[in-house]
Amino acid sequence: MALFFVQPIALGSWLAMIPTVQSTLGLSKATLALALLGSPIALLPILQVAARAIDRVGVRRMFAIFFPIQIVALALPFFAWNAVSLFFALAAVGSVVAFLEVGLNLYAGRYEKRTGAMIMSRSHGYWAAGLGVGSAIATAVNGIDPRLIQIALALISGLAGMWVTRSLVRLEPDTSQQSTARRRLTSFPKVVWMIGAGMCFVTMAEGAMNDWGALYMTERFYSGETVMPNFGAGFAVTVFALCLAGGRLIGDALRNALGSVLLARVTIGSAVVGLSVIVLSATPIVALVGFALIGFGVSASFPLGVSAVAALDDENEASNIAFMSTVALCGFLLGPPMIGFIAEGYGLVIALSALGPGLCLSFLLASGLRVGRESE
Repeated sequence: MALFFVQPIALGSWLAMIPTVQSTLGLSKATLALALLGSPIALLPILQVAARAIDRVGVRRMFAIFFPIQIVALALPFFAWNAVSLFFALAAVGSVVAFLEVGLNLYAGRYEKRTGAMIMSRSHGYWAAGLGVGSAIATAVNGIDPRLIQIALALISGLAGMWVTRSLVRLEPDTSQQSTARRRLTSFPKVVWMIGAGMCFVTMAEGAMNDWGALYMTERFYSGETVMPNFGAGFAVTVFALCLAGGRLIGDALRNALGSVLLARVTIGSAVVGLSVIVLSATPIVALVGFALIGFGVSASFPLGVSAVAALDDENEASNIAFMSTVALCGFLLGPPMIGFIAEGYGLVIALSALGPGLCLSFLLASGLRVGRESE
């Protein structure tokens, strides 16, 4: 859980300072959207090999390798000088995050299976808390050189990750007994596709709030401000991330009480309501209520999905998690550029409204989470 917390701290500060980078580089919404594609374009193919690489070298060794690399990668976007360089900087971020995300989810999934304890949602709660802490720090110290803030947080995140990794219990089986063969897409069970599709639309909303939340608040409520406009705008990301964290921290208890399917539908329903509040809000306070509702609303689905596909079988747990994570991260990373392209022509209110149909579909696809013990 400590690793889940420290890994995204510098990522959270980047998300809160996207408006600053956009303004500094003079990028339009569409150009920024193209630059944001750097991360998914790099991350998605890397995810296909991350599971096999982790199987070969082990989860703990992979953390020891990639936490130091993340220190450099997460500082790169703040040294971009145009949209093209920002694209490649974010591509580097996506490549590194791919290995860490698969490793974190694989380790948590194995822990649940080995011990019988429900810890996936809480683990992701700490991830969201780390994201919120990073964005809160970046927002609170507005006025300091963003490069210094990012370098400091990247160092804290990377060094803490290296230190915590040393304390992890060894869970992976002997590497000689692990299956690292490449699987065809047609070999994945239909339920994995179903779960992945549902997660895709939920994480699309999560990514959109992370990347466009501050810009939405700036454009809607703070465009005329001349004194610290990013403070109020960045606070939207903090509220969203902390409510996301809160939902996940109580998610394991809610899962035990409600079951995976009902919990997913309750939270996704909250996300639909929160999105409606955001796009219809007339004041910043009302909009923040919407960010809180949608933060709680997208909190449970991804941890539930990881637990579900990990529970399907022992032999293919790594590839199942990697595949589901790939599909889900398609939404998380492709959603923000999609929002940017729509916003360029129709504005952010209409662009964010486009997330609604996908969330409603995820509500229906939640029935696929009834696997393992819950299906008996």
